[in-house]
Amino acid sequence: MLDKLNPLIIGDKEVKIPIVQGGMGVMVSRYSLASAVASCGAMGTIASVGLGYGSPENETNYLQASLKGLEKEIQLARASTKGVVGVNNMVALTNYAQLVRVAVKEKADFIASGAGLPLKLPEFAEGSAIKLIPIVSSGRATDVIIKTWKKRYNRLPDAVIVEGPLAGGHLGFRVQDLSANADVSLENLVIAVLKVVRGYEQAFNVSIPVIAAGGIFDGKDISRFLKLGASGVQMATRFVATFECSVTDKFKNLYIAAKKDDITIIKSPVGMPGRVIKTKFIEKLLSGKKEEVKCNYKCLKTCNPRNVPYCIAKALFNAVRGDLDNAVVFAGSNAVRVKKIVSVKNLIDELVADTLRELNKNSK
Repeated sequence: MLDKLNPLIIGDKEVKIPIVQGGMGVMVSRYSLASAVASCGAMGTIASVGLGYGSPENETNYLQASLKGLEKEIQLARASTKGVVGVNNMVALTNYAQLVRVAVKEKADFIASGAGLPLKLPEFAEGSAIKLIPIVSSGRATDVIIKTWKKRYNRLPDAVIVEGPLAGGHLGFRVQDLSANADVSLENLVIAVLKVVRGYEQAFNVSIPVIAAGGIFDGKDISRFLKLGASGVQMATRFVATFECSVTDKFKNLYIAAKKDDITIIKSPVGMPGRVIKTKFIEKLLSGKKEEVKCNYKCLKTCNPRNVPYCIAKALFNAVRGDLDNAVVFAGSNAVRVKKIVSVKNLIDELVADTLRELNKNSK
């Protein structure tokens, strides 16, 4: 009978509990959440986007304010825990390379990178022992990244996160693949990515753990993906409704109050579809209304203020303020199952106990 889960081994890092808390921006997964998760033996993630919010410099020099904000968050996390804490960096950000270099300088344990193919990530982390973890949504993307990294930099990923179509935030899928009856599942994606990764593991005699993400909610889900061959799982939505998450109670209560029809897909200026909870602002977007966009931030490579219907940075900052009527609030498809605010420790204890129960039940 199992009495503990197998740890998640990423190079020389051993994560006692194979759960990664996903990166959520803007200002959702900060040091307070990431360090609490890490202190419980799992992996904590700071989302690097928009961390200058609240400083006067954010409105005059957003890109520089973001770098300073990330530096401070990593330092605070380092002072709060000895556990594994890393950074989520979006490829789509205009200051992507600089954010990676800040994470390297401040000795974050890992960088998880998606919202585009992180083909140049090793270049920006050259000479560092930081763990590099691409976030992918297909076996093909996995193969392209690994081939490119090996050819250009003679480096392989330290792990791979496979994010399925039920995740919150920006999604690496076509809108039609996100409908309820679409023939896309995280299970199939994990199998496809495992096949690609196993080939490289054998060819180069290395271990590249695969981490399943997107729509994972409880121990039943976790056990299913561990049995499928994943070495761990990433969860984000469940960590929003924790005491240690720094968003306002209004933000957390929006999750708790959400019903199935409140979760929808929007088109983001990032250039990807995004899963959100409906607010008055989202209702206006879905009806075809546009906002006058004055760009103070220049945060996205893909965003042309003259062509987009709204400023996503402003909408996400409104969420931080608690002005939810004028905000974008990202959430996974399972946000409707979140019913109360709990501590990170209680949540992780519950997830581990439920996972062990499922694994032991299945083994019998």
